[in-house]
Amino acid sequence: MVQVRHVDFESKDFESLVNMSQKLWIDFEEKELISLLKEITQLEKNKVLMAKKADGKNIGFSIFSIRTDYVEGAGKSPTGYLEGIYVEPEYRKEGIAKKFLKIGERWCKEKGCTQIGSDTWLTNKQSREFHRKIGFWEEDELVHFLKNIE
Repeated sequence: MVQVRHVDFESKDFESLVNMSQKLWIDFEEKELISLLKEITQLEKNKVLMAKKADGKNIGFSIFSIRTDYVEGAGKSPTGYLEGIYVEPEYRKEGIAKKFLKIGERWCKEKGCTQIGSDTWLTNKQSREFHRKIGFWEEDELVHFLKNIE
């Protein structure tokens, strides 16, 4: 088992965060993702964590936020939210993501949250299974529609 430290994001980690984020959020254009991540890493309502090997190599990240808008199924506001979590494939199933969640839950609780939400695409079976394994339940299924106005 690899030795890993879970640490708060620092600006020197940005390039690594972008690279791993591109593997998680494949539908984003790089410029759009960079802009979004710059905003995320600068806001106090977000907690970005990095997983680092002993040699300093980043092998995963997680992004938590505090939401005051509606979170599907949540009973109270604010609600913590797992915005994204990623571990490089060769380091999965070693407890890295579970440790991210433990740290993120503690942070959300310190911010006054009693629940934490998350989301994934309906077709992302791997993510859905991961969420169930770490204690989430499926609250609802939602299909979005769009229509052009002529």
